[in-house]
Amino acid sequence: MPKNTEIAAALTGYTPTEEELRSVEEWFASYDELASRPTPENIERMADMAVFPLNLVTDGSDGDARTDQWDRRRYTGTMSAVMGGAEDEGVRFGSARTPFFLSSCLVVVFTDSVMTAGGEEHRMHYADILVRRGGVWRFQTMVQSGWAEMMEERRD
Repeated sequence: MPKNTEIAAALTGYTPTEEELRSVEEWFASYDELASRPTPENIERMADMAVFPLNLVTDGSDGDARTDQWDRRRYTGTMSAVMGGAEDEGVRFGSARTPFFLSSCLVVVFTDSVMTAGGEEHRMHYADILVRRGGVWRFQTMVQSGWAEMMEERRD
């Protein structure tokens, strides 16, 4: 992860330890590894890395923001639909992340990412909120623009 920790610490008032930084970096490496091979089993393992209900924040082409809460079934179903078909060709991620620790167990991570799937590159900018319970990080909120229409189409 980029070492923008001085700026982040100045903004949040919390300076993470090297172990805290490393643990978040390792969490994302594990998640990205699973996402790069989106088999049904790996999507279930990705869900194991979350706290449900999972909060989602996005916006739509109409310029309005949308929020939702997903249970595990909705998360795995949506991820399977969005990432399905890429399991045979694989997905590659290149990501630059900046963690903003609010405390030793709360972190907001901003990501600039390039996902390559099916020979096409997709640039993404998003934020995740991770919480640490019992020494284990889990994501609890996903924030990314442009997904409102997909969220509404997938509503069960």
